[in-house]
Formats: sequence, C-alpha cells, structure tokens
Amino acid sequence: MIHLAGPANALADLLKARKETIAVAESSTGGLISASLLAVPGASAYYLGGTVIYTIKARNELLGLSKDALKAQTPLTEAYVSLCARTIREKLGATWGLAELGATGPAGTSYGHPPGICVLAIEGPVSLTLRIENGSSDREANMWAFAHAGLDLLHQALRR
Repeated sequence: MIHLAGPANALADLLKARKETIAVAESSTGGLISASLLAVPGASAYYLGGTVIYTIKARNELLGLSKDALKAQTPLTEAYVSLCARTIREKLGATWGLAELGATGPAGTSYGHPPGICVLAIEGPVSLTLRIENGSSDREANMWAFAHAGLDLLHQALRR
C-alpha cells in the first residue's frame, strides 16, 4: 500500500500553523503532488486547489496564459514553470503556488527533452526552482521522484 500523506504531513503542519495556503499546477506527476497534500486530514485548511496541466492546451485553458506569455517562454525552463506557479497562485488567491512540468518517460517530449527531466517552481513569499535530470525512462518511478521533489522544494520554501 502506498501512503501518500507521508511526505506531506510536515508540510500540512507548517501550512496550518502559519495559516497559509497552496495551489498546485502539475504535469508529469499527474496529480501526485496534489494527492499527497490532500491525503492529510484537514487539507481544506491549506489546500485551495490544483490542476493537471499535461498539455499545452490544458496550460492555455486552465491557467489562462496569454499567447504572448507562452511565446516568450520555452517549456521546461525555470522561467516558464515559475510563470505557471505564479499564475495558479494568483488565480486561486493562495499564499504559495507550486508548479511542475517534465518528461517522465519512456519517451521524451515533442520539444526534444529527454525522459527523466523535470522543472519545479514555488512562488510565494519565497521563490524557488529546481531542475532534475536523472536520465531515467522509468515513467512511474519518475512520477513519484518528481512529486517527492516538489514536496521537498515546498518544504525548503516554508523553512526560509
């Protein structure tokens, strides 16, 4: 049995104690970040919502990013993922926005990115980004690794 809440328990405690909230936009993790945050009892105190922005169409429609903003960015860059984190944060009025985009495998992206790559961004009182390039084409392992990295990055932001 997989215990989703494990890595998120400390985050939940911090967010609730600080009366802060989180909104999530994730892609290659397929909702695992949100599921982990929601698996903790009392999640409604800190989790405002999230979306899986798996395609460019989903990013356009769900985040409402302008064509100009998208043309000025390249997917899987810190700037692009930070824009997604900032946008979901602003749309839901959260203290924190967390975004993730990547290629879990077995193939890479249509933009030529290889499998095993992920970019994460936190936007809020602190802004952080993280780029992971592990070279693995193990889809499920990458999904979990990237989700855990996103939760770890949020924990780093909350400790600053």
